Amino acid sequence: MPDYKEKFEKMRVAGKLAAQTLDMLTDNIKEGVTTDHIDKLGYEFIRDNGGFSAPLYYRGFTKSLCTSLNHVVCHGIPSNRILRDGDAINVDVTAVVDEHYGDTSRMFSIGNTSVKLNNLIDTTHKSMMRAINILKPGIRLGDIGYEIQSFVEDKGFSVVRDFCGHGISTIFHEPPNILHYGSKNSGMSLRPGMTFTIEPMINTGKYDVKMLNDGWTAVTKDKSLSAQFEHTLGITENGYEIFTESAKGYSKPPYLIIND
Repeated sequence: MPDYKEKFEKMRVAGKLAAQTLDMLTDNIKEGVTTDHIDKLGYEFIRDNGGFSAPLYYRGFTKSLCTSLNHVVCHGIPSNRILRDGDAINVDVTAVVDEHYGDTSRMFSIGNTSVKLNNLIDTTHKSMMRAINILKPGIRLGDIGYEIQSFVEDKGFSVVRDFCGHGISTIFHEPPNILHYGSKNSGMSLRPGMTFTIEPMINTGKYDVKMLNDGWTAVTKDKSLSAQFEHTLGITENGYEIFTESAKGYSKPPYLIIND
């Protein structure tokens, strides 16, 4: 029996709650809704289902979710900003259950979004899944980055360098860093029992970002559009397990709403 069995069991629980939170939010992320309202719904759902939201009070962060719109790369702070037709938003959820973390994010399209934006979202999701699908013991971290970077750049987009995936278990962010760019056959080799996130941030323009004065919000320096998806996963004896898959089959927009 693998010595990480108990760890994986707890990661499944936390990951499931994070994914369920995004599933619940899917029907509520629409034109006319504020990002603060999305945050409130997410906070209450996690709380009412036996967890707590990791971002809340993390290093002074005052909200439960991250909501990143359009040219915001990551760590957007929920506010009274109303979602409008043509917007795209990334909602990032991290639930903690029994001291284990489940971290995941998805993109949501509001109303009629541009072809360019739709292509960006589709490419970003595909890049994440391409990287996940090669995971197994012996694969190296550089292989993950190469898989994402080569695919994305071939489509004419760029990979953000300033932020990356990360190890995660009973600590929100821990080694190793999972870069979304890189060279084949470089970096640490994956081992059974490792748990981490893959969360590529992809831009329509250049990869440079800048930080806003709030100290959290990262935006594209050239104001180009950005998209991101994220899963928490673990390395098994012969492959991988995704802990944050949607129970409703939601992967990327457009989402066909499934009511319980």
